[in-house]
Amino acid sequence: MKAAVLRETYPGERRVALIPSVIPALEKLGLSVVVESGAGDAADIPDQQFAEKGAEILPDRAAAVGAADIVLQVRALGANPEAGRADLELFRRGQVVIGTCDPLGNAAAVKDLADCGVTLFALEMIPRITRAQSMDVLSSMATIAGYKAVLLAANHLPKMFPMLMTAAGTLTPAKVLVIGAGVAGLQAIASARRLGAVVQAYDVRPAVKEQIESLGGKFVELPLDTSESEDKGGYAKALTEEQQQRQRELLADVIADCDVCISTAAIPGRPSPLLITDNAVERMRPGSVIVDLAAERGGNCGLTCADQTTVVHGVTILGPTNLPSDVPQHASQMFAKNVATLLGLLVKEGRVDVDLNDEVIRDTLAAKDGQVQSQRLRDMLDLGPLLLPPGQAADNHLAGE
Repeated sequence: MKAAVLRETYPGERRVALIPSVIPALEKLGLSVVVESGAGDAADIPDQQFAEKGAEILPDRAAAVGAADIVLQVRALGANPEAGRADLELFRRGQVVIGTCDPLGNAAAVKDLADCGVTLFALEMIPRITRAQSMDVLSSMATIAGYKAVLLAANHLPKMFPMLMTAAGTLTPAKVLVIGAGVAGLQAIASARRLGAVVQAYDVRPAVKEQIESLGGKFVELPLDTSESEDKGGYAKALTEEQQQRQRELLADVIADCDVCISTAAIPGRPSPLLITDNAVERMRPGSVIVDLAAERGGNCGLTCADQTTVVHGVTILGPTNLPSDVPQHASQMFAKNVATLLGLLVKEGRVDVDLNDEVIRDTLAAKDGQVQSQRLRDMLDLGPLLLPPGQAADNHLAGE
């Protein structure tokens, strides 16, 4: 079997789905690797490095897809909504496609891929269980985003992060507030502390207090009842409108006293919660910085513009949507390791084994046999019951889980 590594076509995307160092691990699974020429150029990984590890370099996209049983992409259609559409005419029925595809934000794209007959594994749907941590692309990329967000803030802030005692006097440390203590938020806390800032963090989930404090941050406690604010996957759940309004009012007092606010609060498949109001921004000191990592789905700040830097009330507001692409080598390394681990689960004796009894495979499978497989996505698309293969019992099939 052959796995193809494609050049990313999403504007500004510099990552690549596989790096040369993981090719030997795939060969042990019975996979050979073909690479579209130039696939790693944006990450400064030339074709020669792939070839030295045994990959075959093919001249164009059509040749790479045509030779492959498995297609590996950082951004498949859905996560690459415009340019990704050109791949539909290259895919063939039964081909396996592995990549991010924004299934909860663009379920229609999953339907388009299903109509092509490909077997699609959406990496965003990797379950949050211990066994799947080594395949969790979202956590890997969030780690990079949290780190990079702190560097962006430090670069735009008109003061330094650490306290310094100099012959010219003492410089007070920057005050940083991190909103949301998921993977990105925790990495932001750790990175800001390393730079010497005084860090505090807020999350609706009281259970993360210990994690925040273990990194040297102070947990911000607001007088809100958020005891049921975490779902079974560990993600934050939406609060009621009344809770959200009270939350915004209380957070405004904390935000006003900070030099930097890094917001990471997101709810899978839904718009980002509004946490930073116009009034809160107006109360911040001139020169303060907001880095809104939730900008892709509307942002936690009502003044955020996706992929733009704006200045409002003297506060610089950044809305980056693809920070991992700014660190393409390490981002590609982590992505490739996640994908290689998933392939280790999928490929048995040189062939793809879609074992629906395996929770990781079952949850990640988005399309197969011309149908959207995930019940959650089928509900979003108003699709009827999944058509079962002849002789297949419903209670042993994905739709019956």
